[in-house]
Amino acid sequence: MKKIALHWQIIIGLFLGLIYGFISTNLGWGSFTTNWIAPFGTIFINLLKLIAMPLVLASLITGVASLSDVKKLSRIGGKTISIYIGTTALAVTIGLISVNILKPGDKIPIEMKEKLQTLYEKDAENKASSVHKVKNRGPLQPIVDMVPNNFFNSASNNRNMLQVVFVAILIGVGLIQIPKKNSKPLKLFFKSLSDVVIKLVDIIMLIAPIGVFALISQTINKVAGDNPSQVLELLGALGFYMFSVILGLIIHVIITYMGMMRFFTKMKVQTFFKGLAPAQLLAFSTSSSGATLPVTMERCEEKLGVSEEVSSFVLPLGATINMDGTALYQAVAAVFIAQTLNMSLDISAQITIVLTTVLASIGTAAVPGAGIVMLVIILESVGVPSEGIAIILGVDRILDMMRTTVNVTGDATVSIIISESEDQINTPII
Repeated sequence: MKKIALHWQIIIGLFLGLIYGFISTNLGWGSFTTNWIAPFGTIFINLLKLIAMPLVLASLITGVASLSDVKKLSRIGGKTISIYIGTTALAVTIGLISVNILKPGDKIPIEMKEKLQTLYEKDAENKASSVHKVKNRGPLQPIVDMVPNNFFNSASNNRNMLQVVFVAILIGVGLIQIPKKNSKPLKLFFKSLSDVVIKLVDIIMLIAPIGVFALISQTINKVAGDNPSQVLELLGALGFYMFSVILGLIIHVIITYMGMMRFFTKMKVQTFFKGLAPAQLLAFSTSSSGATLPVTMERCEEKLGVSEEVSSFVLPLGATINMDGTALYQAVAAVFIAQTLNMSLDISAQITIVLTTVLASIGTAAVPGAGIVMLVIILESVGVPSEGIAIILGVDRILDMMRTTVNVTGDATVSIIISESEDQINTPII
């Protein structure tokens, strides 16, 4: 009997989770789901997070050291960062066009606005309070934060991924500078560590369908609680806002990513999506591009033909600074909240949103919900009350899943483009 492909196993787990989630909310099984189903999803995410940091460290050091000279590193690094920043700016622009044309904020009745603000007011206050120390930072503080004073402290927290990326690049550059006979033992160690972690990905992915089932079930459980009608009420009230975000994300994928794929690579679109599907589905269910990173790297190298040298540099970097889906969502959300509060944002305010969102997306933690914290900064940069995020918190988890999928898709697209430009693309194996 032919084995079911991994992406189909994950899709089955996802749909079964949706079905179970709605049944459990109707039957009042919320506590059972939280106590007996959700832990399997938590275990699955923890396993992925467990290997994410050593994978980034080992693969990035290996990738940088294998570039043989600093000029090659600066060339690949320059292209990668330029494309990442460019696509993020395009994503924000698409999001602003979508929300300005559709005007979803004008569609919400006043009574529903007040109800949503009251319902999620406490959550909004918690999110806003966590951003106070970020607001008062100096303009160069993000660069300061990128350089750790204790690597082991950085490596102990997945939110410090950008610091680990910095240290890995620094070590890789150091290995390039010393004689090959001296660097060889350390290169072999990190190469071996990278190979082991990639093999662990295969083992962990054996429970992916169960993990996805549990994660989706708990997501439905959290949104609905023991009141299924609340889901329909939320979707009804915020449906047009969600449509604006989702439409923008789809347009960004089709026009930006697929357009770049068409013009800069020889890869067929169906080959790309078929090869990346398990990583995209995993990103959708976990809402974490950091947790998905090991699978993204494996699929790009083994199925899409991206060279290990390129993937080990481009993908970890993308997981930390390339947040196109998140940036697009933040742009739509900021204008939507302004619309619901009857505030007008002129062209200068929207340009400020573009600039702030692009800068804020760099270094945003690759974990669920991090985009909300950055949204508070964006709102306050254009004078929109941060309390307005209470309006959108009810559906944030659903949109988080979708924007994370776009983030991962963007990382993979850029890795293929860079690999093709360096003439290091292999024949895809699907």
